[in-house]
Amino acid sequence: METIDTATARSWLGVALEEARAGLAEGGVPVGAALYGADGVLLGRGRNRRVQDGDPSVHAETAAFRAAGRQPSYRGTTMVTTLSPCWYCSGLVRQFGISRVVIGEAVTFRGGHEWLAEHGVRIVLLDDPECVAMMREFVERHPQLWNEDIGNTGTIGR
Repeated sequence: METIDTATARSWLGVALEEARAGLAEGGVPVGAALYGADGVLLGRGRNRRVQDGDPSVHAETAAFRAAGRQPSYRGTTMVTTLSPCWYCSGLVRQFGISRVVIGEAVTFRGGHEWLAEHGVRIVLLDDPECVAMMREFVERHPQLWNEDIGNTGTIGR
């Protein structure tokens, strides 16, 4: 699989950021994601809607994955997410053989991206200042919702 240049990674992150902002505007957790094909075509995009839908399984990555629809293979695809993926979403990446994950930030939450890297998934960590600022502000304003979603350990949920 080809490496991804920073400009492409940041452009793709822009789509995930649009989703995160939309989720925040709806009163939800501001995490967005997008799934890109090996050819760079956007397959699906989504946002964390667990608050809006009352469904704890609707994480940004799962929403983008579902929006992409059935694919013959996920090899060569790239999941782009504004926040390091939790164990649930990391499991989705491994289960379906998604080849690469572009992460906006892992300061607010260190999910399973190191585990993914240990299992051959290419990780691109952008340390995007907008992603960090959005999550920090959200956590400060909505600590109860953050703790409900993430859990007090910082290692589960999202």
